[in-house]
Amino acid sequence: MTDEIFGPVLSVYRVNSFDDALQIENGNDYGNAAAIYTSNGAYAEYFQSRFRAGMIGVNIGIPVPREPFSFGGMYGTKSKYGDMDITGDGCVEFFSTRRKITSKWSTTINPGDTANFSGQL
Repeated sequence: MTDEIFGPVLSVYRVNSFDDALQIENGNDYGNAAAIYTSNGAYAEYFQSRFRAGMIGVNIGIPVPREPFSFGGMYGTKSKYGDMDITGDGCVEFFSTRRKITSKWSTTINPGDTANFSGQL
């Protein structure tokens, strides 16, 4: 599949190895979600550490995309939010403007210039 589909679609591919499956999935620009069903924890760890999905289910369908969980891909996968997701930490990044303010003040304090706790001079 090369087009993003948002709906109840299940694509099944037969592969010879985990690495073949990971190559197919990680080669797709849309890395929203994935799931693996296994009784072997080592297989689950291998999959989790190499797959670029924003949501991964192990022995369960895709987790519900609610805060604070991510909803989107990782590592440059395509999303309408760029490289961010819409929930979790990515939401804070997407809807925030970061800025750094560096200032230097004299060591002399004029009591008339100090602000009170309400922020007024």
